[in-house]
Amino acid sequence: MPVEPEIVESEPLASVPMDALAVQVVRVVDGDTIVVSIEGLSQTVRYIGVDTPETVHPTRPVECYGPEASIRNKALVEGQTVYLERDITEIDRFGRLLRYIWLENGTLVNLELVAGGYAEVNTFPPDDKYEGEYISAQRQAIVLGLGMWGACLEVSAAPDSDRGSTVGDCDPSYLGVCIPPYPPDLDCSEIAFRRFVVTGSDPHSFDGDGNGLGCES
Repeated sequence: MPVEPEIVESEPLASVPMDALAVQVVRVVDGDTIVVSIEGLSQTVRYIGVDTPETVHPTRPVECYGPEASIRNKALVEGQTVYLERDITEIDRFGRLLRYIWLENGTLVNLELVAGGYAEVNTFPPDDKYEGEYISAQRQAIVLGLGMWGACLEVSAAPDSDRGSTVGDCDPSYLGVCIPPYPPDLDCSEIAFRRFVVTGSDPHSFDGDGNGLGCES
């Protein structure tokens, strides 16, 4: 049974948007999906721009920190009146509404999940209204080791020959891995590490999207 970790809450982003639709949450499906009642009809809503570890996927096992993300989402919205804000796209390919989820106190639930390390940023233009806020929150969560970033982040190991011979040969911008400092300029195809934490100046520009993770693929 997953244990609720210490909660780190983000500051309310703003007041609830004027055009947001007030709905009642009927059921929490997982960390990033809920069912709400709209004019008496049940509608499934997928949170825009974030992705939590799987717990209910029909062909994939329960992923690290998925249960904790579901618990946190339930604590935030279960049985509550929430406010749905649309971006550009109405529904996804599964027919789920795509929305930002607001609480009455101005908390953007999507962002709250990212800030606590329960969700990873996963934006797709043109639905990227809050991408900057998401990325800033994710970078902080990664550096602090919150949620999945402390419990699940895997750092791939490189052969000894790819590592610097001393600590001084490792650039401090890349945590948990040893990557030689610039110069020369390296790209992801020239190193064995994937999905490592990037802080500081990132001299090799491994974190192209600025979300705090280097060489994600």
